Amino acid sequence: PVSSNMSILLCVADVHTEAVQAALAKQKERGKMAVPMPSKRRSLVVQSSMDAYTPPDTSSGSEGEGSMQGEGTPTSSQGSINMENWISRAIHGSTTSSTTSSSSTQSGGSGAASRLADVMGQTHLGKSGKPPFNYNLHTYLHLSTSVCVPVGGRVSAKIQQLVNTLKRPKRPPLREFFVDDFEELLEVQQPDPNQPKAEGAQMLALRGEQLGVVTNWPLSLEAALQRWGTISPKAPCLTTMDTNGKPLYILTYGKLWTRSIKVAYNILHKLGSKQEPMLRPGDRVALVFPNNDPAAFMVAFYGCLLAEVVPVPIEVPLTRKDAGSQQIGFLLGSCGVTVALTSDACHKGLPKSPTGEIPQFKGWPKLMWFVTESKHLSKPPRDWFPHIKDANNETAYIEYKTCKDGSVLGVTVMRIALLTHCQTLTQSCGYTEAETIVNVLDFKKDVGLWHGILTSVMNMMHVISIPYSLMKVNPLSWIQKVCQYKAKVACVKSRDMHWALVAHRDQRDINLSSLRMLVVADGANPWSISSCDAFLNVFQSKGLKPEVICPCASSPEALTVAIRRPTDDSNQTPGRGVLSMQGLSHGVIRVDSEEKLSVLTLQDVGTVMPGALMCVVKPDGVPQLCKTDEIGELCVGSIATGTSYYGLSGMTKNTFEVSVGALISEYPFTRTGLLGFVGPGGLCFIAGKMDGLMVVGGRRHNADDIVATALAVEPMKFVYRGRWIAVFSISVLHDERIVVVAEQRPDSTEEDSFQWMSRVLQAIDGIHQVGVYCLALVPSNTLPKTPLGGIHLSETKQLFLEGSLHPCNVLMCPHTCVTNLPKPRQKQPEIGPASVMVGNLVSGKRIAQASGRDLGQMEDNDQARKVCVLCCSLRFLFLSEVLQWRAQTTPDHVLYTLLNCRGTIASSLTCVQLHKRAEKIATMLAERGHLQDGDHVALVYPPGIDLIAAFYGCLYAGCVPITVRPPHPQNIATTLPTVKMIVEVSRSACMMTTAVICKLLRSKEASAAVDVRTWPPVLDTDDLPKKKPPLLYKPSNPDTLAYLDFSVSTTGMLAGVKMSHTATSAFCRSIKLQCELYPSREVAICLDPYCGLGFVLWCLCSVYSGHQSILIPPSELEVNPALWLLAVSQYKVRDTFCSYSVMELCTKGLGLQTESLKVGLDLSRVRTCVVVAEERPRIALTQSFSKLFKDLGLHPRAVSTSFGCRVNLAICLQGTSGPDPTTVYVDMRALRHDRVRLVERGSPHSLPLMESGKILPGVRIIIANPETKGPLGDSHLGEIWVCSGHNASGYFTVYGDEALQSDHFTSRLSFGDTQTIWARTGYLGFLRRTQLTDASGERHDALYVVGALDEAMELRGMRYHPIDIETSVIRTHKSITECAVFTWTNLLVVVVELDGSEQEALDLVPLVTNVVLEEHYLIVGVVVVVDIGVIPINSRGEKQRMHLRDGFLADQLDPIYVAYNM
Repeated sequence: PVSSNMSILLCVADVHTEAVQAALAKQKERGKMAVPMPSKRRSLVVQSSMDAYTPPDTSSGSEGEGSMQGEGTPTSSQGSINMENWISRAIHGSTTSSTTSSSSTQSGGSGAASRLADVMGQTHLGKSGKPPFNYNLHTYLHLSTSVCVPVGGRVSAKIQQLVNTLKRPKRPPLREFFVDDFEELLEVQQPDPNQPKAEGAQMLALRGEQLGVVTNWPLSLEAALQRWGTISPKAPCLTTMDTNGKPLYILTYGKLWTRSIKVAYNILHKLGSKQEPMLRPGDRVALVFPNNDPAAFMVAFYGCLLAEVVPVPIEVPLTRKDAGSQQIGFLLGSCGVTVALTSDACHKGLPKSPTGEIPQFKGWPKLMWFVTESKHLSKPPRDWFPHIKDANNETAYIEYKTCKDGSVLGVTVMRIALLTHCQTLTQSCGYTEAETIVNVLDFKKDVGLWHGILTSVMNMMHVISIPYSLMKVNPLSWIQKVCQYKAKVACVKSRDMHWALVAHRDQRDINLSSLRMLVVADGANPWSISSCDAFLNVFQSKGLKPEVICPCASSPEALTVAIRRPTDDSNQTPGRGVLSMQGLSHGVIRVDSEEKLSVLTLQDVGTVMPGALMCVVKPDGVPQLCKTDEIGELCVGSIATGTSYYGLSGMTKNTFEVSVGALISEYPFTRTGLLGFVGPGGLCFIAGKMDGLMVVGGRRHNADDIVATALAVEPMKFVYRGRWIAVFSISVLHDERIVVVAEQRPDSTEEDSFQWMSRVLQAIDGIHQVGVYCLALVPSNTLPKTPLGGIHLSETKQLFLEGSLHPCNVLMCPHTCVTNLPKPRQKQPEIGPASVMVGNLVSGKRIAQASGRDLGQMEDNDQARKVCVLCCSLRFLFLSEVLQWRAQTTPDHVLYTLLNCRGTIASSLTCVQLHKRAEKIATMLAERGHLQDGDHVALVYPPGIDLIAAFYGCLYAGCVPITVRPPHPQNIATTLPTVKMIVEVSRSACMMTTAVICKLLRSKEASAAVDVRTWPPVLDTDDLPKKKPPLLYKPSNPDTLAYLDFSVSTTGMLAGVKMSHTATSAFCRSIKLQCELYPSREVAICLDPYCGLGFVLWCLCSVYSGHQSILIPPSELEVNPALWLLAVSQYKVRDTFCSYSVMELCTKGLGLQTESLKVGLDLSRVRTCVVVAEERPRIALTQSFSKLFKDLGLHPRAVSTSFGCRVNLAICLQGTSGPDPTTVYVDMRALRHDRVRLVERGSPHSLPLMESGKILPGVRIIIANPETKGPLGDSHLGEIWVCSGHNASGYFTVYGDEALQSDHFTSRLSFGDTQTIWARTGYLGFLRRTQLTDASGERHDALYVVGALDEAMELRGMRYHPIDIETSVIRTHKSITECAVFTWTNLLVVVVELDGSEQEALDLVPLVTNVVLEEHYLIVGVVVVVDIGVIPINSRGEKQRMHLRDGFLADQLDPIYVAYNM
């Protein structure tokens, strides 16, 4: 039914089409920029064979139930185009106008189209095979933050095009403001002072003519049935048709009367027992009859009336998951329905369980199904007779109504209202006895029920019922029946007129002169006028009189609201209103419109019903009468309306018991849900429905009008069957946003689709002055349909919002539509750092600075004191000396144990073994490598013992080691260039590695990836010399270089830092103090040993502190995810270190195995489990890890994180004695303004941040403004600066960029303490003094890391951290597994990995756009959907967003779909 259905048809060449063409032409003159076309992978572009589809025959347009193609029905699209021309000629009467309109229809249309061709030239839609991902590291060397990107790619050309398009001046934005700097208020639109306002006088209520009480009118409908059933039993009541259009069955009044009595008797006496009948008078009963069986329905309906039970007619549930069927079930449940009456055929067709039971449909109450066919019923005894009363205030029937949100309500109609309604229709339509009426409408509700089942019986009329299935096969069937039966009246919808038009083809024998009234049931729809006009133009020559066409307006609540009366006077012209669309959007009626394009032509729907009072009230707020030139909701005061929504007293009061100001009426007013006005002569005009109303930016738009505009853009060529379009609004960022969904013809190409979409956007913009937020195309026949074929609107909206609509094309226009964003932040004129500091002091805020314990503090432990005394007396400034001392004093003490994937010991090293091995390597370096003191050596080893021995061998030989991750044997092409690059940049004089890797470096695959001839000498340490070196090297100066630490940062930059011997010793000492490490301890390490804290823990700490390190290479966890935790449990380890990727692997890999692991896994001894990271703590991951392994004894407080960066490899580390890590919640909006405002957990816009561990001994931290370098108060977000003995001493670069060096490593504050030398971490964070106390009894200062300065995105004057946007995006849809965001030319690009079928890719585009708007007030520029694993992640589990950005711009991602938001 069209009530839930924006799908329509209209004559393509009407006034509206011309307006649309003119609007498009105007846009063309304006020179609109081309919209970049989305890119699709080829597998998504379905070039389907046409045989697989029903032809998109425009002749039919089944509303969803299969094809509607008969033999005589032409289906060629050519035919339909000629048809359009033909119709337009008929309407305009001249050939020229039609040719111009049709030629403009077929021409390119918009300026976008021609430019699009150029874009398409560069856009092939996909690539086969995924290119290897190349870490273009050389692009980023030397740490320049301005990343150079190739701009030649197709992607960058498209983005440039998008940027150009977005530069076009938009409509003036709304006034916007902030209260305080970060209280972002989205402003409610201020009314435009120039907008049209209502100026008329207050309207008066309009009274219909008196209801003339005819003497022989029956006192109730049952009495009428009794009368005709007994005095004219042979008179035909209803003729039903089969699908060939042959009469199937004629129901006479006699049969209707006797069968109804039989049904009444049986439902009262044959259900349940005599003492406990299932049904009593007043109970509700469901009527479930198919649309092709009106006779059975009629018998059941009257049977219920006679039995005084209340029929609730509903649709037949086709499947258990029928669109909207669940809501119908809720209605039945609330009405207390326990019995469903149905026909034999329908009962057989219902879905059955294997036992033959009818299953309970989703959301339905338990029903007893009762078949009403006579042969199944008992004959009533002779003395039994139904009690026939006069019409009273008892409920006669309940009609269901589907609301805008998909919920279903039951409108109750009393017996007196039912009778009075039949009387008003009889009087208005001039019905007389024995007239013949052809009914095409649904007989279960609305106009079809009122005319074809109820009023017809009151007047003993003969109804010819045309089932929907016959209309699908033969759209002309109703016209043929009018001719065949010389029917006086026909009840149709505009679609039936349209189908007849398209199918008609000069049928000779059509004669419609018998018709005195053609009731157009959806006459209230703005677009019905075009169908009426076109129908009259074509069929006037076939005897159709103009005055016969009678549009009517109806609603489930008010029944018939108004109807045009049939007259004999052909000179009386119907009312027309040509209204300004602009005026309508402000709720006022303006006939004279300067903008001839944007007008809406309405036809009247006649006058008020007899005996009723009508008024027009303002659509929102307390009901107040409108002015005469104002659009409002029509309200009717009459006995002939519904009385309530069943069981919903509150809603009933607001709808059925409306009192309007000073208006006195004998009956309360009922809201009709129709928007309109009363024109001259008391004619009613309907401009739309409350359900279709969308208020965008304070202006009202009607869904139907927008459908009409979209349809006027070449519908026959493009939209499936010329009319499958749904329009609804969704609420995003405190305003309604318009969404248009259309079914696409199976044969249309990507270019066609896209061109049509951009033209629809322009047409709607031109005519309605409103932007469409999202336009989606779905494959033909995939939108959810109602049983009579309309689009099920609320279900479509639901699918769209939950991301399961599966569109094949999407165009989002948030840039055009969203004008209520907060104003971009204006940076204040720079306040000097001194004023900031003074301001902080005045406001009582402390300067944000903190420090760890003093490194000089001596430990209490005796063993430790001995070690330290020895260290100090012998001045062990160098790790090499510590190792030699350990080899002498505790030679057999095991320092390292390496585990394999089975958890068994692969190898181990004692102090003396390590010392001897290192000596041999030092000899090898001297003899075979011929290296001098200070030469650099690249150590290319897998994680293990060899790496450690090689490192100390270098120290013994006086060389500077650089640890390098070896190339991956399965992925040499992408991993070897990075190895080569680090070797070159670090100026390594030689490489040391194992025999296996030696072979790999010289393989064929390697020479294909890099130039192997330029490798420095490669030494194989599997083959060591036997002799010792003559003398071990001792550095002369502790500030000389100990080793180089190379790492790729998250921004994709390769940075090497220099670590001196002093810094290395201080670092080890700091960790030793923090974690209380002694020779008796065991520590489990599951980290990559190539850089940062991972390397220090793997290679250095055991030698310095003497504890045993249990080494678990993270790669082994891919084979055995439980390896790390089993080792921790088996060795009873108290301290363990891992990376986020290890933690994630355990969470995902062991999530379902915790029960089985309980046997061999005990984590109760773990006191610290530290995640080593250089990023904001991933609180969701650490919490889910803690929760998951809590049952295995893991203490939730044991899990913490560390924080390090390039300038200082570890600033914070939880350690053993400090207070537990704290979590705070900050306001994300304040954070964007670099402010820190703590809020309660769960408050809107709150962001949880976990402390990054305790500040290490010997480390001082201050928070500074990254621009002014002034110190900040603790309520500000600023850059973390660090001063510590283990800071790195500088970058190791080829070109020695001095400015950067001094800025990062030797910065001074511009105010306050200007003497201290600080290193800048490049990370933003803040300090908070907590209520906890640390070991020394002082209040504990916690450091919270928010994100890298390089990664933060400046958008709209605010600072955004990618992780926050990514977190929001990942939550939006179950198929999004990972997400990364970056900016390109001020556009926000969101890349999501899809874990699902490619068909789901386009569902993600609107969801991603919505969530970023709602939660971050940002408009997404480009959405890229890619396969799992495309977002590059480094060894620490951090996303490499800059690599991703370069891969995207260089067109290397092979995306499934790229959407460019307009």
